[in-house]
Amino acid sequence: MQQWQYCTVEWLWDVKSIRVNLPDDIENLHSGSYAEVVAILTRLGSVGWEVATCVAAGNWLFWTLKRQAEPPEEQRETEQS
Repeated sequence: MQQWQYCTVEWLWDVKSIRVNLPDDIENLHSGSYAEVVAILTRLGSVGWEVATCVAAGNWLFWTLKRQAEPPEEQRETEQS
């Protein structure tokens, strides 16, 4: 069964605040404008993340990204049997 990991990117463009939340409670804060957002999305894409959704309101944009997750070890063993 296919499993997914999810992360989010949030950009408050008027205050140039970018927040990236990754699996395992990893949060990265950045400052920047459009170019930095594109660079962050490009870096995430280079390691397998793809945009699943994007919503916007006022000064706020919020992306949800996904990538295929490795199955847990016990599931891999079952699938190989």
